[in-house]
Amino acid sequence: MYELVQLTENCYYIQSPAKIGLIKTDENEVCLIDSGNDKDAGRRIRQILDSKGWSLKAIYNTHSNADHIGGNKYLQSQTGCKIYAPGIECDFTNHPILEPSFLYGGYPSKELRHKFLMAQESGCLPLTGDVLPKGMELIPLPGHFFDMVGFRYENVVYLADCLSSKETLDKYGIGFIYDVEAYLNTLENVKSIKAELFVPSHADACEDISELAQYNIDKVTEIAERITDICKEPICFEAILQKLFYEYSLKMTFEQYCLVGSTVRSYLSYLKEKGELEIIFEENMLLWKKY
Repeated sequence: MYELVQLTENCYYIQSPAKIGLIKTDENEVCLIDSGNDKDAGRRIRQILDSKGWSLKAIYNTHSNADHIGGNKYLQSQTGCKIYAPGIECDFTNHPILEPSFLYGGYPSKELRHKFLMAQESGCLPLTGDVLPKGMELIPLPGHFFDMVGFRYENVVYLADCLSSKETLDKYGIGFIYDVEAYLNTLENVKSIKAELFVPSHADACEDISELAQYNIDKVTEIAERITDICKEPICFEAILQKLFYEYSLKMTFEQYCLVGSTVRSYLSYLKEKGELEIIFEENMLLWKKY
């Protein structure tokens, strides 16, 4: 873990729970794509940089999930590097309490205010094309989170969290998604991207991403169909969630309730917008029902 892997002359990634991209912009300067999940990840990154004699100029966050921005504060305090994140992700990075608040749908209790859902604050600036090193390109990848992006450099594409490995999908079943329609559109676009190498954050680097992208699409379609089937008769959200936890052999915890629950709400919105589900109110309870 935390091994530096070279892909091209100037493109690398650091193997970690969520892969960290590294771009060498000149002989002694580098920038990072994300920073890992916590202060310890930041320390390990710093050790790699020091061993190579590299100076960290900037961190470009693909999105604001805690496992991608957790090393920001440590690295910024140690190196003075600038940190950038796109759109709403910049606000979440500056105010990490927004992530558990968003997932829970209210003020998050102490059990949700931990490093896996809430990184430490770091000074973040808006990520736009004009702050990137020469030759580095932004790739919009919305869906998994609000304004997530990927990057291309030297024909290597860093794909952030826009897809998961087959092993992860088969084990956990329901991956986190904020906007299902945008997520599916992103995966269709990813299938058509041409590059020498693709580096997803939570899957192996590879030369062809289209098969894995389609596997992720198929999993989304499967979950949407299961939810629609569950809603043949009017049913409340909590009961839908319970049935899905049983069907996918998931174990309910407070954290999983928030993560999977938020995703299931996104599926319900998606299916309602498509005209496949409707909402009705009975005895002061909101129920979901298949059209």
